[in-house]
Amino acid sequence: MATALKLTGKQKAAILLISMGREASSKVFNHLPEEEIEQLTLAIANIHKVDGKEKEEVLKEFHEMCIAQDYLASGGISYAQDILESALGKDKAKDIIQRLTAQLQVKPFDFARRIDAMQIYHFLQNEHPQTIALVLAHLEPQQASMILSSLPSELQSDVARRIALLEQTSPDVIKEVENILEQKLSATIRQDYSVVGGIESIVNILNGVDRSTEKGILDHLGVHDQELVDEIKKLMFIFEDIINLDRRAIQRVIQEVDNQDLLLSLKAASPEVKKVILENMSQRMAETFKEEMEFLGPVRVKDVEEAQGRIVSVIRRLEDSGEVVISRGGTDDDILF
Repeated sequence: MATALKLTGKQKAAILLISMGREASSKVFNHLPEEEIEQLTLAIANIHKVDGKEKEEVLKEFHEMCIAQDYLASGGISYAQDILESALGKDKAKDIIQRLTAQLQVKPFDFARRIDAMQIYHFLQNEHPQTIALVLAHLEPQQASMILSSLPSELQSDVARRIALLEQTSPDVIKEVENILEQKLSATIRQDYSVVGGIESIVNILNGVDRSTEKGILDHLGVHDQELVDEIKKLMFIFEDIINLDRRAIQRVIQEVDNQDLLLSLKAASPEVKKVILENMSQRMAETFKEEMEFLGPVRVKDVEEAQGRIVSVIRRLEDSGEVVISRGGTDDDILF
């Protein structure tokens, strides 16, 4: 049989499983997909005898990878590499980290996901919109939402459009931007070149910004590219989409939302939205809401938009919990309860 250095990943896994024994190996199989179980079973079947040296090298490599993963979980890739270099030497540490990051599919700007969003904003605010879009597309949606909300309104829609239109980005470009950000924020990272951006990316970001920012971005974006806005809206649920909900879904939402938020939202809602919501209340509740709307007086647009945003958040939470299913793509059955 080949030396451990020339073994394939499947062969190494097979030797590891053989070394673990029948009971432990069967527990591992319980957590693997069928296809991998078949491949490993075939690899095990093709191993007639495990050489002692090969077994030792495979177990040693497995132990090193486990240690590296622990270090990685404790303090990121840079921390893991520093510790491994001290313990195993620079070349060995580099080899382990390269294999580990390939397995974990570590994304560019991973270090930035542990940094306060406003720190990143201060660095990005004067950068070119394309640079901002590239960085935001790699961040967590919550971070990107906060940064996007903090940008000037005229810049928000431009950046949102660029994120939506991002496709595969040159590794050299990512590396250059990443290195600059790394120097500014005193952090380091090893990179993986995955495709980011696109409609889904900007939808995740817009779902996290406040209602006023969301509306402003979509309105400005619509002036330049209404087709793109339509594609984004297909994947989003906005307050006005309540008119498309199933009756029982609307009733469930009414039960969950704060009455004051509902009152503020209805005060400035379109006649269609008011009609749909009031029709799904009890007669007494609907009459009470009508009376309170009459006596409420003028309300600030910002307060209404914030209330509508909170209601949309409730609907999205109900979707996440499986209580309502939002059908994406503009079909006739937008919500199934």
